[in-house]
Amino acid sequence: MRLTESDRDSALSVSLDSAPEAGPSHSPGSSNGHNGTTAKSNGFSLPYKNGASNGTSNGGVDGLASERHRPPPVARVSLPGSTLYDNSYVDREEFVRLVIQSLRDVGYIESAATLEAESGYIMETPEVAEFRRCILDASWTSAETALMRLGVTEGEGLWEARFLIAKQKYLEYLEAGKTTAALAVLRNEIAPLNPELDHLHALSSLMMCSDPADLRSQVAWDGAGGTSRRRLLMDLQRYIPSSVMIPQRRFATLLEQARSYQQSRCLYHNVPLRNQSYSLYADHLCDRNAFPRVTTAVLSVHDDEVWNLEWSHSGRYLATASKDRTAIIWRVEFDKDPRFRAYSPEFMLSDHEYAVGCVSWSLDDTILLTASENRITVWNSRSGVRIRTLEQHTDVVTALAWLPDGSGFISGGLDRKIILWDADGKPRDTWNRTPIRVTDLQVSPDFTRLIAVGMYDAPSIPPGPGVAQDGGGIGGVAAGGAGAGRVSETRIVIYDLATKQPESMIRLEGELTSVKISQDSQYALINRASENGPPAEIQLLDLSSEQVVRKYTGHSHAKHVIRSCFGGVEGNFVLSGSEDGNVYIWHRDTGALLEVLAGHGEGSVNSVAWNPVNERMFASCSDDKTVRIWEAPPPDALGTNTRTATAVETDARERTSEHEADIGKGKGKGRWDAGPSTSAGVIASGGGTGAGSSLSPDVASGYGIGSTTALF
Repeated sequence: MRLTESDRDSALSVSLDSAPEAGPSHSPGSSNGHNGTTAKSNGFSLPYKNGASNGTSNGGVDGLASERHRPPPVARVSLPGSTLYDNSYVDREEFVRLVIQSLRDVGYIESAATLEAESGYIMETPEVAEFRRCILDASWTSAETALMRLGVTEGEGLWEARFLIAKQKYLEYLEAGKTTAALAVLRNEIAPLNPELDHLHALSSLMMCSDPADLRSQVAWDGAGGTSRRRLLMDLQRYIPSSVMIPQRRFATLLEQARSYQQSRCLYHNVPLRNQSYSLYADHLCDRNAFPRVTTAVLSVHDDEVWNLEWSHSGRYLATASKDRTAIIWRVEFDKDPRFRAYSPEFMLSDHEYAVGCVSWSLDDTILLTASENRITVWNSRSGVRIRTLEQHTDVVTALAWLPDGSGFISGGLDRKIILWDADGKPRDTWNRTPIRVTDLQVSPDFTRLIAVGMYDAPSIPPGPGVAQDGGGIGGVAAGGAGAGRVSETRIVIYDLATKQPESMIRLEGELTSVKISQDSQYALINRASENGPPAEIQLLDLSSEQVVRKYTGHSHAKHVIRSCFGGVEGNFVLSGSEDGNVYIWHRDTGALLEVLAGHGEGSVNSVAWNPVNERMFASCSDDKTVRIWEAPPPDALGTNTRTATAVETDARERTSEHEADIGKGKGKGRWDAGPSTSAGVIASGGGTGAGSSLSPDVASGYGIGSTTALF
């Protein structure tokens, strides 16, 4: 958009979010923060002389002198070509106009005007400036005429723009108490546009608002004195060609997009959102040494395999569940240096008759749930006192999940039951009998869905060799011969949380042992075992398209329950245990295997959990009876206790073959594979030791740094 002589004196608009709003350099009283008047000469203000703020003193003599010594107009620079550089695809005019806009946004008004004069490009035409003025000054009658001059023609775009302007006008009249004028707008301007009837009724009901505050609350609108007009201008921007009216802060948007792209390509990106360190001088790259990959503590109080764990929402407590029929609440000295941080077992929850398989914290961390076979125990996490035991399930409870609002929790089990409970443990509702034996479930953070995974069983009496049996509405399987009555199919069932009706059921091969939902409620992370089937993998399922969009492989998973999770800033990583005794970490978006972390002893790493507050800390638990805390290595430990993924994986395969006969020790998959008729007592046979015990005085007093093992 070339600058003409008539354009030089035009009012140029700027970012609407600036405070105070920047204006053109030659506007009255606008001289980039200096006192004095400005002259219309390519944006230059009158020069200062001997400290005087302007040239109007001494009967105008200084003013005449200033006029004689005014700098000459900026010469327009004529450059060959139309791109920024010879080998560039960036259009020079677009680039320069964006620079002009950015300069005005931050307050460099004189510089912007100089660049306009030197380049011959203007940021915006007088028509755009007039349109902005009409909206910001509430000149509604002139706004539509100005809009037409900007290229918005008859059609849906103009209809929507007119509606937005009329709606703003209507709301401002109501806010000002001009009910008659508001009614006239509703009847004569909004209604003729034929909006949806529900929308029209909603607008008309606003006339019943008791006061302006009530009106603003009803429509989530901050009023004429707030940012509503600026936001209206942003909404109207969609209908105006961007070459005519440049979108707000366009350069900043492009830089933010570049930053986001660089972060998505950074495999170890784990910088908290609150971190503002970001440079334009170099591409973004996170240091691998800042990534949690070193064991900083080993917690070894449990007497048998540790099957599950979960951090409290505050990140200051860790709950662990074990085959030894206990759960432990650990206190973490969160704010101390990892080298001197203590982990103390706050409470040993030993009132379980069977092994403990699940733990779950309430939203405020005051309640901890534990599941032991078919029983759910509700604990006061502040005192360690058992509140009550719930026994509505008739088979193993495999999943506990609190509702996002903290009003209650949901349990699921192998008895095909899904039960909704109040926060105090009273049954509130029950789902219809599920088509699967639930092995895990979770509620989406947006409170709309419940995702359950589990096994489907064919009838115990086969209809005969080669005869297909109806699969209860979710697909049939061939039954007959040895092993009839069992089926290798598993299902993902997506329920509407409000209606408790299944939206869809997705069939996957292999046994599914866990499910986690991303914070944006768009994806589900599902662990799939590999015994006598396809290779073990963790799948990222898009819940909208119901398609697997990413797979994570390399770990070992055949006979046990392995639970994975999202981790890091914005859930950038996928973390999982493995039956080879290692912890595996993948980059979520690319699927690249980043780390294979050794340290646990023989047996499976059963569960992992990333600290919800500290983005550089996670925990893992294992058959070796320990819990490990993983953090970034301190500077003085770099280069020690780290091994390549290849070397660790090779050792892991050798160790796996050595103890393969021992990995089906009655937990996890082996336990859940028992048929539906198996009693809880039989399933629990071979339980661990230490049930009902509390911490001995020597352990209770000596545990912490003295009883944890630091590995650097």
